[in-house]
Amino acid sequence: MTKQLEKDLENLKSRVLTMGSLVEDAIQKSIKALVERDNALAISVIDGDRKVNTLDVEIEDECIRLLALWQPSGSNLRFLTTAIKIITDLERMGDLAVDICERAVELNEEPPLKPYIDIPRMAEAAEAMLKDSLDAFVAKDPELALRVCDNDDFVDNLNHQIFNELLLYMIQDPKNISRAVRITYIAKYLERIADHATNIAEMVVYLVKGKVIRHMECPSEEAGRKILPHGGGTDLPEK
Repeated sequence: MTKQLEKDLENLKSRVLTMGSLVEDAIQKSIKALVERDNALAISVIDGDRKVNTLDVEIEDECIRLLALWQPSGSNLRFLTTAIKIITDLERMGDLAVDICERAVELNEEPPLKPYIDIPRMAEAAEAMLKDSLDAFVAKDPELALRVCDNDDFVDNLNHQIFNELLLYMIQDPKNISRAVRITYIAKYLERIADHATNIAEMVVYLVKGKVIRHMECPSEEAGRKILPHGGGTDLPEK
């Protein structure tokens, strides 16, 4: 690998992390806007999504340029194809943060349905998954990536729990339906954010090991551990 290609790949990695940092910040602020009923903060997140979209286009163009210029193979080729997929997941996470803010603004037009307890817990878990997946990308750490895959079940379970609780609210009083439905949307958005973080983690395994674990039954517990055992990792705390 020439020094110039090495430099180009390091710069590309830095830009991917910048995009990831913007998305992490957007997710955190979207939940803060929801919990604190802060419309101004929600609107700032919506407006800030342009930066994420711009980086998405610029990084993809740079990946294509490097592919054409250097025609890399092996780990360098995997790095570039992985980067393209990662920024796609990051861009979609940014869109989901915007969706949360839009629902938050709508919810702020009515009195609160209930205190937010599980939504912030779900958001915290999804944010941790995103951070860990990006850390795994930087460190080329498949063990950490596989732990991200493991933790997706925690977010999925919280999503089901929130839906069942809100369903009771809707059954008890039809006046609750509008607010409850919007909150279920938010829970689903968070569940999708966790899914995208899992996608990134799966791509890290591909980057390091050259093995595809997508679309497998329980990839982190079965296929993933066949690729590289990680001793079970640490689970997120249960409620």
